[in-house]
Amino acid sequence: MAWDFSTDPDFQKQLDWMREFVREEIEPMDLVFRHPAAHVDPKSPAARAMAPLKAEVKKRGLWACHLGPDLGGKGFGQLKLGLMNEILGRSRFAPTVFGTQAPDTGNAEILARFGTEEQKAKYLQPLLDGEIVSCYSMTEPQAGADPGQFECQARLDGDQWVINGEKWFASHACVAEFLIVMAITNPDFPVHEGSTMLIVPAGTHGMDIVRNTAVGPKDEMGSGVHGYIRFTDCRIPERSRLGPVGEGFKVAQSRLGGGRIHHAMRTVGILNKAMDFMKERVVSRITKGERLADKQMVQEKIADSYTQILQFRLHVLYAAWLLDRDQAYTRDVRREISAIKAAMPGVLKDVVYRALHLHGSLGMSNETQLMDMWQYVPEMGIVDGPTEVHKIVVAKDILRGVEPSDGPFPSYHIPSRLPEARAKFAAFLD
Repeated sequence: MAWDFSTDPDFQKQLDWMREFVREEIEPMDLVFRHPAAHVDPKSPAARAMAPLKAEVKKRGLWACHLGPDLGGKGFGQLKLGLMNEILGRSRFAPTVFGTQAPDTGNAEILARFGTEEQKAKYLQPLLDGEIVSCYSMTEPQAGADPGQFECQARLDGDQWVINGEKWFASHACVAEFLIVMAITNPDFPVHEGSTMLIVPAGTHGMDIVRNTAVGPKDEMGSGVHGYIRFTDCRIPERSRLGPVGEGFKVAQSRLGGGRIHHAMRTVGILNKAMDFMKERVVSRITKGERLADKQMVQEKIADSYTQILQFRLHVLYAAWLLDRDQAYTRDVRREISAIKAAMPGVLKDVVYRALHLHGSLGMSNETQLMDMWQYVPEMGIVDGPTEVHKIVVAKDILRGVEPSDGPFPSYHIPSRLPEARAKFAAFLD
């Protein structure tokens, strides 16, 4: 019997240090460096500001903790990573400072699992060291969330792959050293049998960024970090292939689970930050002769937010615990990751909206970070698969193996069960 909600005292000291370090040294960066790519661009002024912070993180042994020891990582496990990430989620820059920035984490996992020694030497170690950033290019303009509609193809011509097609929302393509691209290599087979992952170095002839896209309307057109990419007879060597031919979907699945749970972990940090704002606001603001905190409808908002955050946090940590237990994306793990992924936008919407509402016009202005948080609501409902897809995964797994009842009434129908129940306790009945 081992039910325990405590944290190892030594690791708790690390978490306490992280919490102060993120609050005092990293969160102020969000106020100063506003360019959409500032947190990932190695050439940005923010990168120079982050350099000594990264050095401090590495000195404390907290750098790039997302890979297990079998893949050359620290072996912290997902539960510890969850406790770390809920702190890192408070700042856009914190994951980069700690070497856990998406999509680099997932791409590092792919390279570690499927990369050749040449690929690992060229890309994995610099990625883990934070010297370069990468891009994961899978989705396409016409396909939405359905990989079965992918059209970007690659054909083998001698010892080269020739890529033609388009990719959409390829995050950080504009600053990446390389892209991991899923291409259809056999259109006669379903995508899970006919796609292949390829490494495309930045600047490869035939790969063009049509434009960059941002989330929300606050940035000028073309100023975002999510690339709309067009491949036109783009040639790369056959040795750029990542994993077996035809198994690109399998390679992709190996990284998506981790990305989804890490999104959820960092969302806890956003929720806690919104709650901090809310708490300070309601004890500080006076209206109609009393604090907002003393009004019952406000107290309801605080109580509901606390409960939702705690429920979501515990579910995220449970999913992380399962992943540590199983050491693989088992059916149980996939179900819980899909469940927290589906719950994430709803919790965000509820909590951040309450915080916005309690701040009034200040909350919807650009003088707090609440509107930045608000943009994550639709984003978290779309990235790594839309909410509806994950709900379907959860429902199918829950209903798997459930036997239908015989006859017109369910097995829990009282009149049908009553005779057997009476017979069981006949000795005690008058």
